[in-house]
Amino acid sequence: MIEVKKNNFFMNAEVNTCLNNIIKNKSFANGYIFYGAKGLGKKQTALQFIKEILKQSSPIENIEQRITNNNHPDFLIIEPESLTATKSSGSSDLTKIIKSGSEIIKIAQIRNIKTFLSQKSINSEKKIVLIIDAHLLNEAASNCLLKTLEEPSNGIFILLTSKLNLLLDTIISRCQIVRFRSFSSKEIKFILKEYLDNSKLNINTKLNFKDLINSANGSPNQVVKNIEIWNSFSDEITSKLDSPIKNSLEILEISKLISEKLEIYQQISLVNLIQNIWWRKTKNIGLVKKLENLKYLLRQNIQPRLGWEITFLRISMEDI
Repeated sequence: MIEVKKNNFFMNAEVNTCLNNIIKNKSFANGYIFYGAKGLGKKQTALQFIKEILKQSSPIENIEQRITNNNHPDFLIIEPESLTATKSSGSSDLTKIIKSGSEIIKIAQIRNIKTFLSQKSINSEKKIVLIIDAHLLNEAASNCLLKTLEEPSNGIFILLTSKLNLLLDTIISRCQIVRFRSFSSKEIKFILKEYLDNSKLNINTKLNFKDLINSANGSPNQVVKNIEIWNSFSDEITSKLDSPIKNSLEILEISKLISEKLEIYQQISLVNLIQNIWWRKTKNIGLVKKLENLKYLLRQNIQPRLGWEITFLRISMEDI
């Protein structure tokens, strides 16, 4: 596991300046949308923002730890629920990553917000609701949230999303958007050097750094994940993924390995990386489209192993 040397890893300076001004002036909006690509520190920044807000009015000790452990009485976090597996309702681990690839936020969860806000604040002036991956609200949940936003309350909403276009326009219009910009290649190099234990970074020499950057959409966090995913394979496997595979038996073997060894979100990251490597070498648009379709299948969690096999076999038939 790649280790972080500093606690403020991947924090966005421009966003922090904006949020610090809001806290200093106590000019809180009823709702905020933290928008940007995955891995840009939206959740980490939101948690720090929430801690600072509650510190202003809460006399209780260990606020930061209580927020981190999700046991502050005036803080509620809403996360997507898997369609294929139910998460433990008593979980307090805010760092847990949902891995099934098929999640939604249901109306029952949004109704829980109404119950939460109807109760008087215990330790703070405001009750705060954090919604992770708000673009995964289903239609009923979206409409329920909109109604909740329209009603006067003692709450502050913070919605995190990488897909602003999937939120209702009426929800967007009722929130202040805080944009997290992607990092440049130069900035990512600096972050990797400044914030990571480079002795344990161990970037595979077969990887092109530009491929890592391009496949991560300007997210340093995603670059790290891509490195970890790639390094989890043996050199024998990575050498086969370095270019389109032609041998049918190798395709079946590597598809089995990928689907068994990696979670869905890791498989999607691997597709992004392979897509950039193979595009750089082949400039074949048909290949890119086939890999895009594979990402769609993985997000729907439709027989991942079969998806890899069919995609790789179809690519092997391309005239590359």
